[in-house]
Amino acid sequence: MSLELTGITLTYPDGENRLTALRDVTLDVPAGNLTAVVGPSGSGKSSLLAVAATLITPDSGTVTVDGRSTTGMTRAELADLRRRKIGIVFQQPNLLPSLTAVEQLQVMARIDGRKPRTARDRAMGLLDAVGLADQAHRRPHQLSGGQRQRVNIARALMNDPTVLLVDEPTSALDHERGAAVIDLIERLTRRQATATVLVTHDRTHLTAVDRIAEVRDGRLHLPAAAAAAAAAR
Repeated sequence: MSLELTGITLTYPDGENRLTALRDVTLDVPAGNLTAVVGPSGSGKSSLLAVAATLITPDSGTVTVDGRSTTGMTRAELADLRRRKIGIVFQQPNLLPSLTAVEQLQVMARIDGRKPRTARDRAMGLLDAVGLADQAHRRPHQLSGGQRQRVNIARALMNDPTVLLVDEPTSALDHERGAAVIDLIERLTRRQATATVLVTHDRTHLTAVDRIAEVRDGRLHLPAAAAAAAAAR
């Protein structure tokens, strides 16, 4: 499995008590699989994504990325794991205003120590994959909302991650552009063979995902077939 969460429980301080955000959550996502996680605001979706991204350490349970458990890793080791193995698509693109689309991607490769020529070729290939090769030299203010989100997705794939985590990618887009972005994520999941988790409150565009899991009050509810398979393991 490229991403596996096992028995995850996460709590936050709440006055003198603690608020439980996730309760014994187990989820496995194999390579090339797109799993959508849905649920209302405050249900625990964002907490699940943050744990999967190793941005938050759970109270109990294990996170395994590409066969490697993150339990006991130092902050530096977790940062290195995120850089090399995990691509994160945030809800807001957060592109650097002074950089062109291709430069947004090249920065990621420089952080990883890749050679400039190799990085540029990779960046241009990804921009072509998301349909923006002809927009490579435009800056964020020259791109539409949907185009900026496409750059955001391409940037998350720049270092060839095995896990892709996507947070509410359609929240700022209209119906047509939102559908196009979900379709793009689905296609890139197959093409790049990533284990992809898509968090969203909107089920409208989820016809092509492999499965839909729902978070309610911190518990993850899987489709019957997926739950039975997990129990069998």
